[in-house]
Amino acid sequence: MTAYVVLDVFTEVPFGGNPLALIPDATGLPEEQLQKIAREFNFSETVFLYPPEDAANTAKLRIFTPTMEIPFAGHPTIGTAVALARMGHGPDMVLELGLGPIAAHATPKRAEFTTEVPLDVIATPDTALVADALGLELADINLNHHAPTLASVGLPFTLTELTSRDALARCTPDSDAFRKGATLHQGSLDFAQFAYVRSGNHIDARMFAPLDNIPEDPATGSACAALGAFLAQLSGETLQVEVLQGEDMGRPSHISLKSENGSVTIAGAAVQVMSGRLTL
Repeated sequence: MTAYVVLDVFTEVPFGGNPLALIPDATGLPEEQLQKIAREFNFSETVFLYPPEDAANTAKLRIFTPTMEIPFAGHPTIGTAVALARMGHGPDMVLELGLGPIAAHATPKRAEFTTEVPLDVIATPDTALVADALGLELADINLNHHAPTLASVGLPFTLTELTSRDALARCTPDSDAFRKGATLHQGSLDFAQFAYVRSGNHIDARMFAPLDNIPEDPATGSACAALGAFLAQLSGETLQVEVLQGEDMGRPSHISLKSENGSVTIAGAAVQVMSGRLTL
């Protein structure tokens, strides 16, 4: 039998943040079972840990959503770093992901990682289509700073600023609009939407990817990383903000975000809430 743990990530208390399933030793699992296991947990991501390919590094991560393997994601990286610290690793570690090694620093309660993957601005999706996907009116989209922008530092998200916290609360994803967007903008995620409202150094955000079996994500570190890199590029200045996500789901997630000189640092807490064994 194979052990697993479940952590809530980007929270200091159980049942907040974003749940993460982690298989600490996946070496005995057949390849064809990995996606099935991730689908069985049905969290936004499940991590399978392997020995590092480079002995100087800490571990190799393979990250699966319920529908596919992905090269990078934020809350799995934070949660895995905390879990590794709980196992006695660190505090400094190097994690091998699909997009390459990432440096992390972790304690048994909190972790941060820094990525220097260059920002990729992929497209500017039609504003009306983005509004339809979010179930909002055109007037709810704030175009004062930027148009909706499809961007990535490992995973692609449409980054859209809204006019108010009320508009963010009213988001009601429309799957037909997502399908149209996914056809027009093909990528490793199907037109995933990251909508946000900014007030100074505070950002409220929500992320929707219904075509990837993630109706709404309580915390999306990879989207925050893309947003941080994008906003820092727009302003030409260091960005340092706190992101609150998941509040509308009853799972508040607190994500610290800093972007400067082409690098992005994501930080947050994690707490273990479950452990068990796969009876395979």
